Amino acid sequence: MTWATPTLAIIAAAIAIPSLVILYFLKLRRRSVEISTTLLWRKAIQDLQANAPFQKLRRNILLLLQLLALAAALFAIAQPERTVEHTSSSRHVIMIDRSASMAARDGSGDASDPSMTRLDAAKQAAIDVIDALDEGDLFGDDAHEAMVIAFDTTAEVVERFTPDKARLKRAVESIQQTDIPGSIQEAFQLAQAHRPRARATDETPTDPNAEGESQTTLAGPAQTFHLFTDGRIPDLDNFLPGQADSVVYHTTGSEDVANVGITGLRAERAYDTPEDLTIFIGLQNSGKLAANADVELLLDGVPAAIREVTVPGAAITAAAESDDESGTSVAQRPEPGRNGVVFDLQLPESTLATVRVRAGDDALPTDDEGHLVIPPATQTTVAVVTSGNLFLAGALEGLPLADLVTLSPAQFRAMVDQGTADRFDVVLLDGILPPNTPEGRALAPGRWLILGAVPGSAEGLIDNGEAGFTQFIDWKRDHPVLRGLTLDPVRIGTARTIEVPETSAARVLAETPAGPGIAEFVTAESRAIAVLFDIAESNWPFDVSFVVFLASAIDYLDGAAETELAGDSGQRAIRPGQILTDRLPAGVDAPSIETPDGARTPLAPAPDGRVSFGPIRRVGVHTLTWTGDAAPTDDLMEGRPARRVAANLLDPFESDITPSESVALASEIVSAASQRESGVERYWRYLLLVALAIIMLEWYIYNRKVYV
Repeated sequence: MTWATPTLAIIAAAIAIPSLVILYFLKLRRRSVEISTTLLWRKAIQDLQANAPFQKLRRNILLLLQLLALAAALFAIAQPERTVEHTSSSRHVIMIDRSASMAARDGSGDASDPSMTRLDAAKQAAIDVIDALDEGDLFGDDAHEAMVIAFDTTAEVVERFTPDKARLKRAVESIQQTDIPGSIQEAFQLAQAHRPRARATDETPTDPNAEGESQTTLAGPAQTFHLFTDGRIPDLDNFLPGQADSVVYHTTGSEDVANVGITGLRAERAYDTPEDLTIFIGLQNSGKLAANADVELLLDGVPAAIREVTVPGAAITAAAESDDESGTSVAQRPEPGRNGVVFDLQLPESTLATVRVRAGDDALPTDDEGHLVIPPATQTTVAVVTSGNLFLAGALEGLPLADLVTLSPAQFRAMVDQGTADRFDVVLLDGILPPNTPEGRALAPGRWLILGAVPGSAEGLIDNGEAGFTQFIDWKRDHPVLRGLTLDPVRIGTARTIEVPETSAARVLAETPAGPGIAEFVTAESRAIAVLFDIAESNWPFDVSFVVFLASAIDYLDGAAETELAGDSGQRAIRPGQILTDRLPAGVDAPSIETPDGARTPLAPAPDGRVSFGPIRRVGVHTLTWTGDAAPTDDLMEGRPARRVAANLLDPFESDITPSESVALASEIVSAASQRESGVERYWRYLLLVALAIIMLEWYIYNRKVYV
């Protein structure tokens, strides 16, 4: 506690206090009046006695109250004040990181104490900030208001702007941990969307097309962003608060924390002998010291093998620092140590492989376990039905196929008539459509890769003739068939003008200005990928993307990638934070998904069997079940078809859990130790209120003494 004007208060006290006391010593000047008795003048006699000179000062409640009121006023003149830590704005945005790294068990600041996670510590610190918010007063100062945003890659407003501290605290306490990597982008967008804005608009011309009109959008009131995180957010350099805003970085975690986690996990079958399975595990150590880890492999829950490995500690590979204009620096982080383990197995059947890592003092359990859904060892049998195409023969020769048979259209028709064509897993049709079924449908049951032919109107496409020269303008880069492909160099000499009605079941995978160039068709009995132009009339066969397309399409149609979540080897996998979107067999009933914690959620399938769930919040195995038909690679659980999907963190950035003492934003580098702004809290107004209250009490007591 300090005093702004103590000298002035002392001078005022030296004058006012003696003056008040002297008033009680002064003798009243009275005139003599003859009366018959003094019985009714007892009060007057008391006044004469009290004001007689040189008598002792009697105890008087009025004098005491007046002295207290005077003391309060004198203290107010001295202007007592206290230095506090606060921000200048009255609007606070509390942003709490709930991403995977915040599950590290060093929230107490001691790496050896696992009693509190970083999220627990962040929530407690946020509650302390809420407790310190200004509640307003009688002098016109408004109460500070705050909003609460919880974020990882996704973000949600847990509580909108409110001055109600109880609601804000409940919102903070309700935030739950996720296993999703961190990202600030969506959280910042939400905060900006809730910022009120002021608009200053010049006079608008009556003609809306007139030039010279101007409108200026001004930023809303200043806000204080409270960022509760360990700093493990990769896109913080995109966080750009307003010029009047301030950012308070509340860090959590211990600098001495250690973590050995799984950052890479995949399985491959041998090219010639698919029953030979190799599982690769990549490990990362963010601790300062080397760590010995036991890596255990389980197949369908049964231990199969264990390896011991030493993962080196983190080390700075190059000395470098970056400085901002204020001189604050962020030292380069040590580079985590890395190592790996390989398991070689003979396993022809499908399995759920689980990898577990145990490494001493490990603070983050999220990345200590990984899962792989491995399909059975199969090779694809492909029939190429063509009248002669050198491009196809050269592109397919190098693919790992069990059998590749080239047939003429007449030979294939004969096999269909004899019922022997179903021995092929995938049939590639060059310039022709599948044989019609008795019902007249364009696509017969089977798996078809169609090149240079357009399925008829029964499949939902309308061919309006040739369109001439064109090229691809867009394609679905997340589809398993087109994932990783670049179709920009492809030039199509003779395209087709194709119309896709709104009622069409066709799924457009790649588009040209004339319409779809590649489409997918899925029914309960068939699946087809159709390239809707003649590849011989394009330069695509001369581009490497054509070979990759053929290989991906055959794998996808064969069922090794029966789910759209399957990777190159058919393993069903997804990352936390993504939407699980899969296609079940058409016509299924009562689909649902069971999450790793045992919770079951019903799903609503689309007409083509597509289901969606998410975003995925926890790592582990998610199981889709339904009633109806099953794909060849699906399992059977409790009498229902089932499909398992593995969700793994596998994020080197998130597994590097050493907290950051400083974070680099788009406009500044913010240090956790120096971001609280110091301010002054003055109490003279409250002292004046006390003085006024005492004066009112003195007035009340005085009137009771006079009239009682």
